[in-house]
Amino acid sequence: MAVELKVPPLGESITEAVVGKWNKKQGDAVSADEPLVVLETDKVTIDVPSPSAGSLASVAFKEGDKVRVGDVLGLITEAGAGAPAAKPAAAAPAAAPAPVAAAPADAGADARMTPTARKMAEENKLDVTQLKGSGTAGRITKEDVLGQLNRPAAPSQPPAPAQPAGPRPNAAREERVRMTPLRKRVAERLIQAQSNAALLTTFNEVDMGEVMALRKKYNEKFQAKHGVKLGFMSFFVRASIEALKAFPQVNAEIDGEDVIFKHYYDIGVAVSGSRGLVVPVLRNADKLSLAELEKGVADLGTRARNDKLGLSDLQGGTFTITNGGIFGSMLSTPIINPPQTGILGMHNIVDRAVVRDGQIVIRPIMYVALTYDHRLIDGREAVQFLVRVKECIEDPERLLLDV
Repeated sequence: MAVELKVPPLGESITEAVVGKWNKKQGDAVSADEPLVVLETDKVTIDVPSPSAGSLASVAFKEGDKVRVGDVLGLITEAGAGAPAAKPAAAAPAAAPAPVAAAPADAGADARMTPTARKMAEENKLDVTQLKGSGTAGRITKEDVLGQLNRPAAPSQPPAPAQPAGPRPNAAREERVRMTPLRKRVAERLIQAQSNAALLTTFNEVDMGEVMALRKKYNEKFQAKHGVKLGFMSFFVRASIEALKAFPQVNAEIDGEDVIFKHYYDIGVAVSGSRGLVVPVLRNADKLSLAELEKGVADLGTRARNDKLGLSDLQGGTFTITNGGIFGSMLSTPIINPPQTGILGMHNIVDRAVVRDGQIVIRPIMYVALTYDHRLIDGREAVQFLVRVKECIEDPERLLLDV
């Protein structure tokens, strides 16, 4: 008996995805609940498990194909059952192979090539039946095609027609890759933010000396007790919350002609995932201790890198913090995450010459930036917000004593 492998519900308002990767090939044995295919949406990746044990009898969509909720991705022949009599209904008819100079690639060869390699081979009229794949399970990759193109002709063959001097054809110098759903969605939201908000950025500098001294003094005991390092992010989350309480319009959003003030503090923290930057949310961050904040940030970062974030982790958020300093950024103008009205940008810490009490001294300085929606937040409030963050970081006892 054949069991259909379908695209599951993908979450609120998400109706389609892209086939990112098949973990099994047609004919492979599979176990019940074993992840068979990875689907990519504009927010997260989703593993689709096998509905039963048996073998992957047929595959209806290739990697890179768009699918919708309910589409049949393939068929699973249950253990002990015969092969299915027909292909799944959702399977599209195979396209005719593109003409090539030598023998055309058969359907098997076409299926074991990456999309980029297939396109490059067609553009250069390459006989792919002569290629040996170096990818997983012998799959032909772009590098395999380039290697064949750059390989000199055998002496027994007639010399190739003379090519005009100059660079190689574009196919060997350029690569066209379709944007992932996540990158496409990020691009759309960035354009939306710049088009629909009056963005302005204000800057300040923060002396990190006191926080660094506090970390140096207590980090070993902190890590021994809580099982996590004492980082900078927990201090900046706490400082931001103090500033948000003092300037609630930075923790608000515009809805038509209304302003919605949020009396809770769900702080988005930008982290690097396997497919780019994502912004999961620390819920009710004002009620979390420094240790709980550090554990929360570490957990979100780990799950982002392993594609384990759920849609609920990325939804909502009243304010965002991003730290370009971990990549070496000195200064930047971050873009707000709609419909939020503010985002705090952290940067690297550099020893700089500054004046203290009339004397030039060397201090560890971080530049910070606040990008805000000028439709709701005036420059005065934005500057004072950033000053409040600065004061809390430079005098961290205020955060611990809540003063």
